Amino acid sequence: MPKAVRRTFVLVTTPVALAALLGAAAPASTGSSGAGDPYFPLAGNGGYHVGHYDLTLRYDTGSGRLDGKAVLTARATERLTRFDLDFTGLTVTGLTVGKAKAGFRRSGQELVVTPQRALRKGERFTVTVTYQGKPAPVTDPDGSLDGWIPTDDGAFVAGEPQGAMTWFPANNHPKDKSSYDFTITVPQGRTAVANGVLLSRRTAHGRTTFRWHQSEPMAAYLATATVGKFKVEQFTTGNGIRVYNAVDAREAAASAPVLKKLPSVLEWESKLFGPYPFRAAGSIVDHAHNVGYALETQSRPVYDRAPDLSTLVHENAHQWFGDSVSLTSWKDIWLNEGFATYAEWLYAEQHGGDSAQKSFDALYAKPASDGLWEFPPGNPGSGANIFGTPVYARGAMTLHALRTAVGDRAFFLILRAWASGHRYGHGTTAQFEHLAQRVSGKDLDGLFRTWLDTPGKPNRP
Repeated sequence: MPKAVRRTFVLVTTPVALAALLGAAAPASTGSSGAGDPYFPLAGNGGYHVGHYDLTLRYDTGSGRLDGKAVLTARATERLTRFDLDFTGLTVTGLTVGKAKAGFRRSGQELVVTPQRALRKGERFTVTVTYQGKPAPVTDPDGSLDGWIPTDDGAFVAGEPQGAMTWFPANNHPKDKSSYDFTITVPQGRTAVANGVLLSRRTAHGRTTFRWHQSEPMAAYLATATVGKFKVEQFTTGNGIRVYNAVDAREAAASAPVLKKLPSVLEWESKLFGPYPFRAAGSIVDHAHNVGYALETQSRPVYDRAPDLSTLVHENAHQWFGDSVSLTSWKDIWLNEGFATYAEWLYAEQHGGDSAQKSFDALYAKPASDGLWEFPPGNPGSGANIFGTPVYARGAMTLHALRTAVGDRAFFLILRAWASGHRYGHGTTAQFEHLAQRVSGKDLDGLFRTWLDTPGKPNRP
């Protein structure tokens, strides 16, 4: 008996055994403050996946005040005693996890949440955040504005790569994709345009409320809630795609002939890349020239001015390459921009313009000192370079070099297979390279290494 007692004593004083005997919880765990992106280390969060966002917004265009309520439906991917949301600038007025109030604090762009009890791995839960204030954009590493950008009649809302966190709390990395509902109330006479399908529009007491639903998975940076005085056009294409165009009157005349081509552009891209991936399409054409760019906001690109036809082709090609097939790392952004730029070349080639070869040759003629060769598109080096010329132009040149190497039949099979195989999901450069080699049956390691990864001007293919 003393022997047994001695053994019991030893077991009880062993910390692990003591915890087990007392039914103690497993060691505390917290979701990481970022998704591990090398260029934007605080973007996104670890420990959970958001399946759905329900955003209720009220925006006063006179004062610039935004009142918001965000309900995130999520699933814990590990045991969580604490987790982060990306959210900056606005004042949090309340936060619950489930039905219980939760602790929270701000740490830079992180909203750190401590629920009253630990969330189990695999547990589904809701986070409700209420907030208010005057949203303002963030400045990206390249100096451009991103997020909620006020305009003279509302707001231009474009979130690539960081800006979603300026107007709603999010798991803000392309690796985390979700469905969305938007309920946006604005002064009567203004229009609020978001992603997906317009469910309803109702005016009462001097304000109009718009309800939008985006059913297909979407990265947070592709969400929009652009507000302005817009002329609206709605119709359904022969393929059943619901088109909603919202155009600032100051841009209407210049936009009309280009937007008229949207159905034919979508049809052409569908034949090339596979079926259009969303239920809805359209355009938001704002009068916001200070922004300086357009963005492929999912199902409905937003333009800071009347687009030309090449820009329309580019942003809608992103619906396949970038929106439906999303990045796993911002380092791989050539998979978005190189592909959309090459779509411009293909459209010109097949519609009476320059051949893709001529476009390639014109770029290749640039001297080795030109900015085109500043860095390889597969390794931009930092977040400051992800929208640089090499990502777009040399990225497109990479695709043309691939086309030249494998032939048209294999090349277009590769594009369709990439879009269909990763539909509503994610892809990496390594996966694309593997697909290209499998479909073509060719050894393409040298080609991709030269065009995507090697600094300087490559030798001509």
